Amino acid sequence: MLSVLILSAMPFSELRGAIPLALYLGFSPVESYIISVAGNILPVPFLLLFLDYLVRIATKVDLLARLYGKIVRRVERRKEIVEKYGYLGLTLFVAIPLPVTGAWTGTLLAFLLQLNRLKALLFISAGVCIAGIVVLLASLGIIRLL
Repeated sequence: MLSVLILSAMPFSELRGAIPLALYLGFSPVESYIISVAGNILPVPFLLLFLDYLVRIATKVDLLARLYGKIVRRVERRKEIVEKYGYLGLTLFVAIPLPVTGAWTGTLLAFLLQLNRLKALLFISAGVCIAGIVVLLASLGIIRLL
């Protein structure tokens, strides 16, 4: 269970990696969903609270500053849905289970757009729940993605 939680909390795998892993490990679909969604949401409040501080520290290191700049440029190219639809757009953005969408990118978007942290947490969590359903159904072969 810990491996699924950790994988779902990581920025690149998130639900797309955790739910199939949980199913592979023998968890029921409901258990896979709950564990993965919980793990994916777990870092969001901490990121919303401490991202400003972490960015200030990380950007003092040249390599991390360049990496952060690259990530910000990629995220800013995808922010139009959030700017157009507000918090609902944030939910939709996070709910799309594709690379460079998800809880981590949604949190960074909320940070860059200076959205209310509590509202952002709620709408990001809703997006994670929706994405979890999509990934679970795709993992079970009920729906096909792309």
